[in-house]
Amino acid sequence: MTLLAIHWSVVGVKVGQLILALSILVILHEFGHYITARWFKCRVEKFYLFFDPWFSLVKKKVGDTEYGIGWLPLGGYVKISGMIDESMDTEAMKLPPKPYEFRSKPAWQRLIIMLGGVIMNVLLAFFIYAMILWVWGDKKIPNDSLKYGIGIVNKQFKDAGFLSGDKIEAIDGKPIINFDDITEKILIGTEDRVVDVERDGKKIQIPIKKDFLNKIIENRKAVRGFISPRVPSQVGKLIVDNDTLRSYNYGMREGDIIIAADDKPIAFFDEIAPAIEDKKDKNVVFKVVRGKDTVLINEILDCNGKAEISMLEPDQYTKMHIYKIDTTKYTFFEAFPAGVNKAVKSLTSYVDQFKMIFKPETGAYKGLGGFKGMTNGLADKWDWEQFWMFTAFLSMALAFMNLLPIPALDGGHVVFTLYEMITGRKPNEKFLEYAQIVGIVLLLGLMLYANGNDWFGYGKSVSTDCK
Repeated sequence: MTLLAIHWSVVGVKVGQLILALSILVILHEFGHYITARWFKCRVEKFYLFFDPWFSLVKKKVGDTEYGIGWLPLGGYVKISGMIDESMDTEAMKLPPKPYEFRSKPAWQRLIIMLGGVIMNVLLAFFIYAMILWVWGDKKIPNDSLKYGIGIVNKQFKDAGFLSGDKIEAIDGKPIINFDDITEKILIGTEDRVVDVERDGKKIQIPIKKDFLNKIIENRKAVRGFISPRVPSQVGKLIVDNDTLRSYNYGMREGDIIIAADDKPIAFFDEIAPAIEDKKDKNVVFKVVRGKDTVLINEILDCNGKAEISMLEPDQYTKMHIYKIDTTKYTFFEAFPAGVNKAVKSLTSYVDQFKMIFKPETGAYKGLGGFKGMTNGLADKWDWEQFWMFTAFLSMALAFMNLLPIPALDGGHVVFTLYEMITGRKPNEKFLEYAQIVGIVLLLGLMLYANGNDWFGYGKSVSTDCK
């Protein structure tokens, strides 16, 4: 299989995972509105996965409700009689209220209906995290178990003062217990931070400015990764799902230990990329140790200066005592409170990231991504554990976003309903119609910006299409 074919195969897997995750979340979110509306005897006219302007892919009417799948994969909706929503069915609102309509129900019932989708997303996240912990457990790499410290190939991290081999001990005086927390704690923050590092037995401090994320985003074309455990340069599997990686075709084999690239000494994996980064479409001679022999491998790199060399699997590094992986196992019932805690932690992390968007000096708004950016959080091959982790996090993120007080989102409807409950005055329906239009325009504008950022803005990443 060619490199281009492998690339599109990877894209297909990522897109498939994204569509499945969004479909699950949209259906259950809308089901939250649907079931509460039916609970209070509101008529539900439509229940759709994806939007259906002009036509739908599939539809079937059962009772008063039309169930269907639209062709525009930007969400989904339920159309509840007597409610000003995405359908903008203003003609029906001119008629006297019917007993089965949303607008004829008490404010407290309408509030519950509007919160139904968010509540469903939160409960879904709790459940998914609980099942992940029950099935796979909670895996963490203890920060103090890294034998060789961290490995860095990211230029912005190097420019900030970090070096491969550093052992990061604390950020703003708070000790780092788990390695997996390091990148987020360095990148996410609206204020300057200080990182405590041990380097060659000495204690040093590295200041991180609040615009550090901005530098990462602006230089994303050059990003190869952030921070990883530093590991020896031993080659992992080069045959994946019957497809051979580039280096295998040139003679490299699993188990080879790379000791040089064009006479540049190499001992760790993070040293490979910098040694060959200026060799795009050019020949590189790798010197490897294979058993008792030393072998020279001539390889022509791709247009991105990559050699496609796999690392070992995590469990292999643990057997080599490069780092540890602590797995906390949970019984079925223990998993539920642990799942709630994990969901709350993921929401806290998301809110911290969200707040950075409103701090222009952090540059976080430049990294706002759409569907293409979302696929970056998914694995190149189908991994159910990672898929469900992604889905659970996205469920909490959607719950939070839907609660924002923006007309056209659930949060906007909630604000208007709370206003009515507090003041005893219902907002004018014409005002609600205009507010809905403004909200839709804002959301479409945000969606265009985010997805445009993926393809044309700061969110562009290095291309993997070599022809």
